[in-house]
Amino acid sequence: MLLVTLYFPPAGGGGVQRSLKLAQFLPALGIETHVLAPDDPKWIHRDEELRVPTQAWVHRARYIGPKGRRPAEELHGKAGLPRLATHAKLASRRLLVPDENVSWNLTAIPAAIRIARAEGIDAVITTSPPNSVHLVGAAVQKATGAKWLADLRDSLVAHPHRRSESAAVRAKEKVDRGLARFVARRADAISCVSDAIADEVRAFSPRGPVETIANGCDFDDFAGLEYAPAPRMRITHAGSFFGKRDPRPFLQALHDSGLDIVARFLGDFRSADREWAESLGLGDRLELIPYAPRAHSLALQRDSEANLLLIPDAGGRGKGVLSGKVFEYLAAGRPILAAVPPDGAAAELIRETAAGVVVAPDDVDGLVAVLRELHDRFSAGGLADIELAADVRHQLSRQARVEETAELLRSLL
Repeated sequence: MLLVTLYFPPAGGGGVQRSLKLAQFLPALGIETHVLAPDDPKWIHRDEELRVPTQAWVHRARYIGPKGRRPAEELHGKAGLPRLATHAKLASRRLLVPDENVSWNLTAIPAAIRIARAEGIDAVITTSPPNSVHLVGAAVQKATGAKWLADLRDSLVAHPHRRSESAAVRAKEKVDRGLARFVARRADAISCVSDAIADEVRAFSPRGPVETIANGCDFDDFAGLEYAPAPRMRITHAGSFFGKRDPRPFLQALHDSGLDIVARFLGDFRSADREWAESLGLGDRLELIPYAPRAHSLALQRDSEANLLLIPDAGGRGKGVLSGKVFEYLAAGRPILAAVPPDGAAAELIRETAAGVVVAPDDVDGLVAVLRELHDRFSAGGLADIELAADVRHQLSRQARVEETAELLRSLL
């Protein structure tokens, strides 16, 4: 099997974990595993501490393309000519279709075909985002006859974090729909991280099976990490802010509650949000921690009274989001404050596992009530760990998810 992914160590961030765990667990299931990744994806985050699995063969293709950027940060505080100049620099990225990483195909496609022929590859998995990585799978399929499994970590057509409804965004969505139709009608099978994404794909009349294979819990990654109750209640959010993901309703609720709770945000925090938070006068109740390696992030999640999950409604598109962060918090074993669409997939999982409390992401009054409930329990004796039954732990484990992927691969052969 050849796994083609743009996000693989030394790149950091949550998008690395699904492909990394496939490379870790598939060899133990009797599948010879090869990985094709960029030499350096020029991603905004690097994590030199992540270990590449030793049982997989890792191949590298030179990355040709723009470096990862954070447009909102580059534009923040600029006006007039400096803002226009920054817009001009960012505009060139929008000319690349279907996405800014498409130029990696110039080196990735010939490398993937060469590996497939040299190693006798039976099947290729392409995992997105970026969506353009699926062009590699189509090329290998056509050139070698290998089966192609397209793995979708995000929707191909409905991005929950797009802020604008401009003509440019609508044009981009038209391109996305064209690629989604291509993937559906060419891939031998498609795996999706949520039922919502699977339903979208089925609307394009796919040629092969479409299965939901969600992200999983990495329980072993938390082994040895301890929780030590603190004098002040700590609630931690791990992950960067972009698009419509918004910390402001929670921060307003923290302010309005008047409770002595320390909110810790680990990762990229937008300058505009930081300035807005400072206007609330939260003082030492707000702690902003820059991006850190995953090991440090896991330690903070484990050593926290509760963890904060934020998924925007985004005009209804957030209902189907079941991100890897949900499963990471479940593995951490601490209560979850889920500010998510109450009738969405994340809320359903939180309720099924009794892992926390759910409130709408923009409901400030509801967030205040939940904070008071959690703080009362903390003051009355502490917040206990979330205990999952053994069968539930296995069902939600990353290893079980990889076993599902292995079964799907074998069914194609």
